[in-house]
Amino acid sequence: MAIISNGTTIANAGAFNASLGSQVLIKSITASSDSTISFVDGASSVVFDNTYPIYVFKFINIHPATDGADLTFNGSTDGGSNYNTTKTTTSFYGYHNEGDSAAAVAYEGSHDVAQSTGYCQIGGDALGADNDQSCSGTMFIFSPSSTTFVKHFIVNMNTLTEADYSVNQYTAGYMNTTSAVDAVDFKMSSGNIDSGTIKLYGIKDS
Repeated sequence: MAIISNGTTIANAGAFNASLGSQVLIKSITASSDSTISFVDGASSVVFDNTYPIYVFKFINIHPATDGADLTFNGSTDGGSNYNTTKTTTSFYGYHNEGDSAAAVAYEGSHDVAQSTGYCQIGGDALGADNDQSCSGTMFIFSPSSTTFVKHFIVNMNTLTEADYSVNQYTAGYMNTTSAVDAVDFKMSSGNIDSGTIKLYGIKDS
């Protein structure tokens, strides 16, 4: 007997279909006062190559050790020996504070980078280090192993700032290289990543 849902066979003769869903968890790393968190293809069971056309990082309650820090990232084309991919980005945000006295939607030019090889800001905007403050969100990277195209990425992060603002930030851009990007590194603009979890997923058949 088969169990079928929306035209998809979930189980047949007692055997479950292992290919359900297109999102595959590759690696989960939980921070504990770490200066950086890295995902390197081929290391510690990480897959970050042409296996999947789209990769997704999920940030869950990323908590800084230092008040006012921002979450940043960089890519590598040499297996993590150097994190220095050239990047161009753009960013905008919406915010609202707990006191209901300030709210806006705006372009955030100060977070932009243009052909920069340094780490770029993807979340935080003065992230708070109080016990209840953190940021959470998602980051998509498209075809990182392509040797033809630049590597586009899109980030959406929500932050509880040190000034008790909810800031929903969108950042997008590209790593301007036609070399395969095989590693990604995350760190705070100052201090350590005190706690939180970063999960890497691959999106198959996309």
